[in-house]
Amino acid sequence: QVQLVESGGGLVQAGGSLRLSCAASGRIFSINTMRWYRQAPGKQRELVAAISSGGSTNYADSVKGRFTISRDNVKNTVYLQMNSLKPEDTAVHYCNADVRTSYGLDYFGYWGRGTQVTVSS
Repeated sequence: QVQLVESGGGLVQAGGSLRLSCAASGRIFSINTMRWYRQAPGKQRELVAAISSGGSTNYADSVKGRFTISRDNVKNTVYLQMNSLKPEDTAVHYCNADVRTSYGLDYFGYWGRGTQVTVSS
């Protein structure tokens, strides 16, 4: 089994910052790409940022220049530093990772349960 647990969400004023963390645990052999998604009320889940095992990153246009994704491969943890937050960033933020377990040969996608980010105007 693999578990992804997010933390770091909360309530912040517009212009403020938050740092999200997502720790993967369980019978992990290796992790490929790790991602952050978000879903606002009444909207579809959208990709916010992704980082490969080698450190290559990509971002949604709406967060470029404000958010930074990073990872610690030793700790199996991915981070999302969010600066200059806007009310439209309000959403549940989910972690997603492509994981190969110690008892398998393929990579499968796993999800965390999400952490709420609320930005007040």
